[in-house]
Amino acid sequence: MPTNSDVLRLGEIDSTELTALLTRFGLTLIVGVQHEPIPGSYWGDDEAGLQADLLHARVDTPLHSILHEACHYLCLDPARRSRLDTDAASDEAEENAVCYLQILLADELTCLGRERIFADMDSWGYSFRLGSTKAWFEDDAEDALKWLIFHQLVDVQQRPLWKLRQA
Repeated sequence: MPTNSDVLRLGEIDSTELTALLTRFGLTLIVGVQHEPIPGSYWGDDEAGLQADLLHARVDTPLHSILHEACHYLCLDPARRSRLDTDAASDEAEENAVCYLQILLADELTCLGRERIFADMDSWGYSFRLGSTKAWFEDDAEDALKWLIFHQLVDVQQRPLWKLRQA
């Protein structure tokens, strides 16, 4: 993964609002020691990690990474969530839903918001067919939204329903 200093990182914000958002879903944010490996991180480096209901990060972890891993937790079916450690093992449809949901949840954080997460995801190297996160979200992600609605994670107005996937 590229290292880009332009993305918003955990240490640059007051994490109270983020912690409250994660707590609504039963996730606990664990902030580790700088330069130490992040437990449960799939990509390593400064990327967030998941182990059960613990979301691991450091102050240099990008917020988009924290939201992405949180959304993996939300989108997992109960069986996979119960044995989650590092790899969410999602398919393409679920991965797209995770990306879509992380954008919706960015709007719930006053420090982040949709436009900033679009820029941060592009800067970090997320790759979408239409060339940018915003173009994908606005013009090519209907399948991801349908997936989230089907699994009752958002409503038809694209508002989070504040619950975990059940089936």
